[in-house]
Amino acid sequence: MNDETLPADEYDGPATLSVDDRQVPVEVTLRGAFQPIDGRFHWYGRVTATDALDDVRSGAMATLTTPHGTAEAKLSDLDPWRRFRITGTGRPPF
Repeated sequence: MNDETLPADEYDGPATLSVDDRQVPVEVTLRGAFQPIDGRFHWYGRVTATDALDDVRSGAMATLTTPHGTAEAKLSDLDPWRRFRITGTGRPPF
């Protein structure tokens, strides 16, 4: 695998979060790294707070789309600022 096929290791910007049959425009801060133990790319970050996600529960599965791609993700750990942690494995959406 050469450097051109490796995913970027960070993204900050606009995205669309698809959860519970709706699409919500959000801002995200994402980071990631290849983990040699399991041989997969793990990515993670935070989704900005929005009233449109107030009824979403921690542990919800979602799809995150950025201008660079789309990936399946899991929402968890709602922080005091109402930002969900988002995580995924494999090719990231950035």
